[in-house]
Amino acid sequence: MNRTRGRPRRSSDAPAAVGQRIELTLQRLTHDGRGIGSWQGRTVFVEGGLPGELVTARVVRARSKLIEARLDTLRQPAPERVEPRCRHADLCGGCNQQHIAHDLQITIKQQTLAQQLQHFAGLQPERWMPPLLGPAYGYRQRTRLAMRWDARSGRLEVGYRQRASSDLVEISECPILAAPLEALIKALPDVLRSLDARQSLGHVELIGGLFPALVVRHLRPLSANDLTALGELAQQHQVSLWLQGSDADQPTPEGAAQTPAYALDDQQLRFEFAPGDFTQVNADINQAMVNQAIAWLGLQPGERVLDLYCGVGNFSLPLARQGAFVAGIEGSDEMVLQAQHNAGLNALAQTHFCQADLSKRLADDVLAQRYHAALLDPPRDGAETLVAALAEHGIGRILYVSCNPATLARDAGVLAGKGYRLVQAGIMDMFPQTAHVEAMALFVSGKDKS
Repeated sequence: MNRTRGRPRRSSDAPAAVGQRIELTLQRLTHDGRGIGSWQGRTVFVEGGLPGELVTARVVRARSKLIEARLDTLRQPAPERVEPRCRHADLCGGCNQQHIAHDLQITIKQQTLAQQLQHFAGLQPERWMPPLLGPAYGYRQRTRLAMRWDARSGRLEVGYRQRASSDLVEISECPILAAPLEALIKALPDVLRSLDARQSLGHVELIGGLFPALVVRHLRPLSANDLTALGELAQQHQVSLWLQGSDADQPTPEGAAQTPAYALDDQQLRFEFAPGDFTQVNADINQAMVNQAIAWLGLQPGERVLDLYCGVGNFSLPLARQGAFVAGIEGSDEMVLQAQHNAGLNALAQTHFCQADLSKRLADDVLAQRYHAALLDPPRDGAETLVAALAEHGIGRILYVSCNPATLARDAGVLAGKGYRLVQAGIMDMFPQTAHVEAMALFVSGKDKS
């Protein structure tokens, strides 16, 4: 009889094998939308599963007490399950929550923000604010498609990365894209496969807004035939063509290409940007987010505001439109120039933009300007050093726009430790059909009771 050291090995002691199918009932959800259940005393995370469902799942990773799996067979569905609108949803690594009813997606995101604030900072806001909601599909204003030449089949693959894989999902639709971009994405692959340079293409980016753009990254020069084919495609879909060669840092316009731009209609503002600049992908939520920031800060004309990670001026210019004096700081020199350009474009002279390394503490002379409020919209790693400096200089109101609840919660703890109240917070559904959680939080110093 086979024995382990000291005692017989029971079947429940054996770890599940990768590829093995296991049957279980799911009880709850993770913050990223995976179902959680148990099998032979082990916790199982099932991608694609929902609470209350009886499923057969295929193991993709197994440890002694933890199993990660993907839904294989749905034996008993939950009422919250919906049919994904995109035929590529099972493989594509982009939108992993299309099977979840949109109302439940919002609930999950709200719970995630609350749990992270409690876990990392022991905080709950004085007021939970309603979520900012927009269209569940057709919202995305930019996307990047990968390309790969398959030498064995002699064929160019065009699509998105598969979930947990470097392989591509060749797509024929993408219903989260704004309608003009989805129409372009359906026609694009055949044109790319016809190019002389098809074996040396890098990626393609589609950008929406007032003047949509098609950006093609190519690793060797394009022939005259290639330029004609791409130009005809761009003209047919009423987009500007931009090209980026292997030796170019930035894309350059081809022909009479218009500079990409977007608008904030409520503030009567227009923003121009280069194809590589960061802009929000969801126009409806961006407008609602800007409106909410203005309302939450409650600025009076003449107050001074510091806008950190200001980008092309997405918050700076609306705040200036309210009569505030705004200083915008950004890590990129190019983005600073673009923000300055947009301020001039909109005739907003009460703005000042400069470059600084925002991963480090700001110079004391910057923070010595006695700002009444600060707004920051940092990347995923947050802004721990910056919020500490803002607090030390006694800025009364700090509005934090976050794309990562964990680092928002960490930084909230820093502010709470320096006497700030978390007055209100809420999520913004910037990326429907995904687990990404965007949030806004308002902190007020103990001395500022506004």
